[in-house]
Amino acid sequence: MPPAAPGAGRSKASPASRTPEPATRVLVVASNLDSQRGSLVALRGITKSFYGALANDGVDFTLAGGEIHALLGENGAGKSTLMNVLTGLYQPDAGTILIEGHPRRIESPSVAIATGIGMVHQHFKLVPAFTVAENIHLGWSETPWRASASVLEARTAALVRRFGLTVVPSAHVADISAGEQQRVEILRVLARGARILILDEPTAVLTPAEVQVLFAALRAFRAEGNSVILISHKLGEVMEIADHVTVMRAGRSVASLPTAGASRASLARLIIGETSLPTAPEAGQGVCPDAPVLLELQGVTVRDSRRIVLLDGIDLQVRAGEVLGIAGVAGNGQRALSEVLTGCLRPDEGLVLVDGVPVAQPDARDFAERGIGHIPEDRLKTALAADLSLAENAVLREYARPPVSHGIAFRPGRARILARRIIDDAELDRRDPDMPVRNLSGGNQQRLVAQRETRIASRVLVAAYPTRGLDIGAVATLHAAMHRLSAQGVGVVLISEEIEELLEHADRIAVLFAGRIAGILPAAEADPERLGLLMSGQTASHPAGAIAL
Repeated sequence: MPPAAPGAGRSKASPASRTPEPATRVLVVASNLDSQRGSLVALRGITKSFYGALANDGVDFTLAGGEIHALLGENGAGKSTLMNVLTGLYQPDAGTILIEGHPRRIESPSVAIATGIGMVHQHFKLVPAFTVAENIHLGWSETPWRASASVLEARTAALVRRFGLTVVPSAHVADISAGEQQRVEILRVLARGARILILDEPTAVLTPAEVQVLFAALRAFRAEGNSVILISHKLGEVMEIADHVTVMRAGRSVASLPTAGASRASLARLIIGETSLPTAPEAGQGVCPDAPVLLELQGVTVRDSRRIVLLDGIDLQVRAGEVLGIAGVAGNGQRALSEVLTGCLRPDEGLVLVDGVPVAQPDARDFAERGIGHIPEDRLKTALAADLSLAENAVLREYARPPVSHGIAFRPGRARILARRIIDDAELDRRDPDMPVRNLSGGNQQRLVAQRETRIASRVLVAAYPTRGLDIGAVATLHAAMHRLSAQGVGVVLISEEIEELLEHADRIAVLFAGRIAGILPAAEADPERLGLLMSGQTASHPAGAIAL
């Protein structure tokens, strides 16, 4: 039996009952344009199903030489499945792959690489204990036999210079940032001669500066006549970098058009169809200063195993009914902060108070029982058990609660009923509850985690980068859910690098820099420039230019 589809559609209608949508007419026009663009890759009528559910339903897609082509759609629209067919991870049930006009059967990823097609997946596939150079040369036919570390590092340095993707060849992958790890993945693909580079949500874990570094490298790659397929939900970035756009919905390609002829609003309409997006109440109005403090940190300091300070004397209060935004460039203590707030990490110094009472031994299970939910930044490694089923992951936080358990007795039937409800509420339609959760797309994994954690967040929800990998509709749904919680008196902590997201949805914004709170502002008094200065460590006592960055 084939693995379950990461990109299976979300529509509840059966394939036979679905009627063509008006946007399909756009595709007919665009197909004629595609033939004029000069096809490097053409997918025609690609169909792929899993467990009877159509992930790709007769999809057409054309990639021209020397272009950056964005592939858009909601979570579960079939984007990743289509690219997994192109790279040989899946074999299509029907349809044809044409490379420069010639039919090709791509039987495996190694055949795809030999054809000049390489993909960097959303979840990196690197060996953390190996160096950058070792990861790049691992499994490469051109890796010299008995090569010393210095030889591998010199070869890697040459690749770095050639492709303009800066990374230290001798550094261990476990010690470098997410942006640098992504560069390693891209270098692995480019070193093997890829002419077509497929990137799945490449900017999801990157800082704004790292995004611009990546885009510069992609433009240089395109300038050499190569092509890029970019799977993304960030419409602003798509408008900035892409030459052409194809939109998928419910397993079908519904539009293909030049980016120059589109706008963010028109692309959003194509992605979600006629569905109206949930609306959230206006934020930034502030919260009553007398509202009860639900969760508090007093002088919290955290050090890692090497005694490096991650959080330095943090004082922070989360009040009932507020959305507290946490801004900051990645790597300034956000992960440690979210884990302290949810009992996953015990501070070396300072106090954690829940409802005004110090917690002597913070514990994640205890915090969950107190009504504190946690959407962590690394869903696959921290929030989910990848080899367990959807059902098991859905009820992971409620095993010890009724109706799943009664005393010491576990009730499998009740657990399955609850799991089905959570899966349905997360809009993971037509999903087999017994399929491994690792077979979901990244966006659908995030949907499941968000739904599970908002269920248990009766006091506080701590959400670290909760919209990463989510489509425009899912982002709106999550924001609306956060505001519903705050309206019910729940405190929400929203950790994000997106200043616009914080300004739109937070009541107060605290800025982290080097493990410290650089400042806390009412959202109504904040602006991007002021927040940006605080994020770079520049305060009233340290004016611009006074701090070496």
